[in-house]
Amino acid sequence: MAKNYKMYLGGKWVDRKSKIRVESPYDDSLVATVAAASKEDYTKAISQAEKAFNITRELPSYKREQTCLQIAAGLEKNLDKFARAMSMELGKSLKDSRGEVGRAVGVFRVAAEESKRIGGEIIDLDWNPGAEERMGLIRRFPMGVIAGISPFNFPLNLVAHKIGPAIASGNTIVLKPATKTPLSALLLAELIDKTDHPKGAVSILPGSSKDSSPLLEDERVKLITFTGSSEVGWWIKSHSGKKQVVLELGGNAGVAVADDGDLEYATDRLLYGAFASAGQSCISVQRIFVHEDVYDKFLTMFKRKVKTLKVGDPLDPETDIGTMVDEKSVQATMETIKDAVAGGAKILTGGKAKGRIFQPTVLTDVQTSMDVCTKEAFAPLAVVSKYKDFAEVVNEINNSEYGLQAGIFTNRMKDIFYAFKNIECGGVVVNDIPTYRADHQPYGGMKNSGLGREGIRYSIEDMTEIKILSMNLK
Repeated sequence: MAKNYKMYLGGKWVDRKSKIRVESPYDDSLVATVAAASKEDYTKAISQAEKAFNITRELPSYKREQTCLQIAAGLEKNLDKFARAMSMELGKSLKDSRGEVGRAVGVFRVAAEESKRIGGEIIDLDWNPGAEERMGLIRRFPMGVIAGISPFNFPLNLVAHKIGPAIASGNTIVLKPATKTPLSALLLAELIDKTDHPKGAVSILPGSSKDSSPLLEDERVKLITFTGSSEVGWWIKSHSGKKQVVLELGGNAGVAVADDGDLEYATDRLLYGAFASAGQSCISVQRIFVHEDVYDKFLTMFKRKVKTLKVGDPLDPETDIGTMVDEKSVQATMETIKDAVAGGAKILTGGKAKGRIFQPTVLTDVQTSMDVCTKEAFAPLAVVSKYKDFAEVVNEINNSEYGLQAGIFTNRMKDIFYAFKNIECGGVVVNDIPTYRADHQPYGGMKNSGLGREGIRYSIEDMTEIKILSMNLK
């Protein structure tokens, strides 16, 4: 029998008659029911968070560190429990789910470290005559109530990237997880509840976008941190009033494979970059550009490796690729492929779906104007094109409304720094895929890919206000 999960409101477990059904994308079985939060629940959580902020803002760093370390230890101890729940609610392969739990452990450990490093600086103010013996003390202070909105595709790690920095910086947070995948976040709430962190400082409330509107409208919320689609993200920014907003949005990541690149390694990594999590990642590899001198060899190697991937039951330990999240996403991907083929593109491999299991798909002979190139696929789908000149391929990577991360496989230092300077994105990854992300790095995009940066230290900067104590010592 499917378990019923309560919401975590102000440090208490609360049930509601209104339920969210969490169903397996693999076989449509009922995984769990979850209490659905109302507008009043979100408002109450904000009130509780505001009250708890009077305590969290005064917590010494060692206590904030202890909380983060306790959560990390709980995740590590319950890794299999979290991974299985994630695979059931999302259809992500058990391999990928276990990897995500491991990353979340690291996020809270880094948050523990960063809780002790917020600090500040001393600056001299005596730059002009008459300002002798003046100095400034600069410090960062927590803002207050943070609103976090997380997506379905990384239902634990992207929650950790919002809660970890909030705890570490002395803020409080009300988090709305994706309604398709709320279980990982609620399991995390169980770990938080077992710590000594002040009750009310963290609330995790699954609910609809409509009912969660107080997160945008309530003036007591100081910052909204959102991860999800570009359309929703920019809508949130335009409807959030005076609140600060951090947006980590979509992408259609480009990769250049130069003629001096290690093809064996590049194809291995691109296999993961394009198809892990069924391609449902904002930094999933979508556009691959290969130098004309190695293009044919690359295609032969890549196609052979793609065919070795095992797709199917996400709970099978041998499965490489699980399911897409819903039928709508499958159909949209099929239409994108169909339109590309009608325009002259060729299917190198894949292009078929059975239920929500989508075969890893590679297209060639695409036109840059096709949706498969210009829009975010968010599916196990990649296109491969050839190029001749490195400056040309940088322009092609930039030929996108997105700018999250990009990858280049080359050892030519001149080209590496040319790419770093000229690719319009938040991060350039050398000799690896743009899907690579260290959880403590600054992570975010340009153009339609977002606003601000994640990565624990950088999230803490967004969640804190700079103040200066200006002193006249004369």
